[in-house]
Amino acid sequence: MIQAGYIQDLCVNRFTQNGAYLKDDEENEVLLPNRYLAEGIKEGDEVSVFIYHDSEDRLVASTDLPYALAGEFASLEVIDKNSTGAFLDWGLPKDLFLPLSNQQCQIEVGGWYVVGVYIDDASGRLVATTRLNKLLSNVELTIDMGEKVEIVIAEPHDLGYRVIINGLHWGMIYTNQIFQQVERGDILDGYVTKITEDNRVDISLQAVGVKQIKNAADIILALLSENNNELNLGDKSTPEEIYEVTKLSKKMFKKGVGGLLKLNKIKIEPTKIKLV
Repeated sequence: MIQAGYIQDLCVNRFTQNGAYLKDDEENEVLLPNRYLAEGIKEGDEVSVFIYHDSEDRLVASTDLPYALAGEFASLEVIDKNSTGAFLDWGLPKDLFLPLSNQQCQIEVGGWYVVGVYIDDASGRLVATTRLNKLLSNVELTIDMGEKVEIVIAEPHDLGYRVIINGLHWGMIYTNQIFQQVERGDILDGYVTKITEDNRVDISLQAVGVKQIKNAADIILALLSENNNELNLGDKSTPEEIYEVTKLSKKMFKKGVGGLLKLNKIKIEPTKIKLV
């Protein structure tokens, strides 16, 4: 079945003046326009393509990929709007439509908004929404404590940032846990640090527990090796100085240093660490 919104591997079935028609296992066809045809392509070749509707509402294939597939989230720029909705640049010739009914806030041309992409049940077309609750749920979580997850920075909050976890759930990163610059739409690795009884999820940008300490120790050892076995950092260093060099919080830096001291791998001074 050829379905809009996804990447599919299809075979070249025939050529026309407009391009090549690709087919699936059920002999359904879709056009791959001439501008996407690779040199030397021939009948029977398999091509990986993205399927979407063109300006005339026909299914069409593209070897260019959009910034987000169906079921994914991205920060996209509004390039036009009218009384029915807004149009977003998502990397393809035809812009992605954000219907007025899917707009949770005031949308302005030139603005960037985190949206979810999904297939509208009524039209079968790909559309965007800023009403992310319709695509996310924490009723049944698919994640565990300590698990590494993919997050999208979604929206600022009084306590930090709300984030999208694995494209499925809401989570929160607190301001005092952020040690790097983050912006809406950033896609980052995160770690589950807390799950409450009502399925609220806290996320950290750093690993937790023993794994976190091991990672911090590995980072410090690598930096020592790169800097003639010395680092001008110690217990008297400020959190900003430590983060600038190691990208670790001072708390995690001290835990990593403590682990290395126990293994007798380093010597530490107030403002310096040396490899033994």
